[in-house]
Amino acid sequence: MTATVDRAARSPSNWRKIDQAAGGLALDLGLYAASAAFAAVTATTSTLAPHRAWGAVAALGYLAAAVAVVGQLSGRRRDPASSLAGLPARWAVTGLAWIAATLLPLLLQSVQRAGGRADRAQEEVLVAEHAGNRLVDTGTPYLGHDAIAALPADERLLGYTPYQPGMALFGLPRAVADGWWTDARVWFAIVTVLALALAVRALRPDGRARHADRPAAVLRGIQAATVLPICALTLATGGDDLPVLALCLLALALAAADRPGRAGLAVGVAGALKLFAWPVALVLIIWAATRRSTGRLAVGALGVPALALLPALLVDRDALVENVLRFPLGHGLVTSPAQSPFPGHLIATALPAGRVVAAALLVAVGIGIAVRLLRRPPRTAAATSLICGYGLLAAIALMPTTRFGYLLYPIALLLWAPALSRLGPVASTPLTGGLRRSSGALPPPRRTPEA
Repeated sequence: MTATVDRAARSPSNWRKIDQAAGGLALDLGLYAASAAFAAVTATTSTLAPHRAWGAVAALGYLAAAVAVVGQLSGRRRDPASSLAGLPARWAVTGLAWIAATLLPLLLQSVQRAGGRADRAQEEVLVAEHAGNRLVDTGTPYLGHDAIAALPADERLLGYTPYQPGMALFGLPRAVADGWWTDARVWFAIVTVLALALAVRALRPDGRARHADRPAAVLRGIQAATVLPICALTLATGGDDLPVLALCLLALALAAADRPGRAGLAVGVAGALKLFAWPVALVLIIWAATRRSTGRLAVGALGVPALALLPALLVDRDALVENVLRFPLGHGLVTSPAQSPFPGHLIATALPAGRVVAAALLVAVGIGIAVRLLRRPPRTAAATSLICGYGLLAAIALMPTTRFGYLLYPIALLLWAPALSRLGPVASTPLTGGLRRSSGALPPPRRTPEA
């Protein structure tokens, strides 16, 4: 992986040719058509009621988007300069697809749930809302070991909150009132929209972009985080991963815009919600070290999660450890339902001492990535995004306990990388030079004010 990441961040590829075919419309059509088929299959075969409800609505939304793209392709054949085939029109279809395939089923399920349908939300929604209630009542979103043990056996799983303390904030509206608008998914969606809008704004054309197709790459990255079924389904039925992902994408966009301080705050807020953001924060800190901006980025990247953890640590340290460490590592009172058949899970369940073998493989991959980071730290936001994507993909594949839905992180991060292109090579130093200035051997890198 040493040379692959940097080459992928700057070189044309077969993916780029596919992405640009027919002005990007060919891949748009494939995305919406395949998504419509996936949603239709989900509506008819899924064993989860919220998934079936999503598929029934989303299939029609994706189909409408596919028909719209067919119209765009027809217009492009008649007139290659037609505005119907231009980037603004592609953005409009993407927005409509997201509304129809994500927001509409999300709102329908929230309204139905408020009306008494208990099968219109996944466990993640209930966990976040319970955490918000406990935060109001006790000052911590976590139940301790004894409190969870005292619950009926079939309620112990929902007694765990395997998230960082910030996730409880999405449950606060439900602690105040009971209505469709207090559903945690509504607030997951609001934060996701705000973070992605800020990311697009950070990457808007300013005359410095190296690639003329950067705006189209931004659109493709947004499609990956919104209308791609793995993201649309997750937000409409559960949703807790989407604000984390969107904040990570925002942090990378701010890094590409030479705003390391703001990038640190964005990834820090993501890290205060879920552990999945912590590897992204680590790689961003390594990136900042090559630009002598480690302190500016690390203040937010490390400080925000630490501040979020402090109250829970002071109120009930054992409850924090039980929920955030013991349960995800498989040492809780109940087993996590995250059992997708990836290699790590299969090794852990099928081989003697399988958990040890899977853990050893995971550690080996982690050491390999760490060596790569130390020997060749990423010097661009695009390379940083690729390292995060490939690293999380390897981790998800080898974790003994994982979910298929977690793939939304590496997919979105890998497709976000082309949107992070810069004007030219960035002045940088080896990693050790980022941690301490050399004695005049290299000029300090030019910095853009964050204001």
